[in-house]
Amino acid sequence: FQILELLYSKGPQPVQKISDILSIPSGSMTYVVNKLEKQELVKRQCAPSDKRVFHVQLTEKGKQLFDDIFPKHTEVISQNLSFIEKEEKEQLIELL
Repeated sequence: FQILELLYSKGPQPVQKISDILSIPSGSMTYVVNKLEKQELVKRQCAPSDKRVFHVQLTEKGKQLFDDIFPKHTEVISQNLSFIEKEEKEQLIELL
C-alpha cells in the first residue's frame, strides 16, 4: 500500500529512493516490486539519464486499484480519529 501511495502521489520514483523513503531494505524492495509488477500494478523503466537506475511507476491497473482503495482507507482513518477534537487533529497533522 505504501509503495502504491507514494507512486500515486509523487509519480515515478527510483527504486532506491522508494527504499530510502519507506525504510525498506533493498532486498525486500526488489521482492515487493517484483510482486507488484507480477500483478501488473507497477512497471519498471530505465532512467533516461542513467541506464543503471530503474524508476518504478504505476500502471493504469495500479492507478485504478488505488483510486478504488484510497477512499476506503481515508474513511477508515476518519472513523478511527472521529473522537479527536479539531485542534488535536491539527496538532497531529503538524507532528506527522
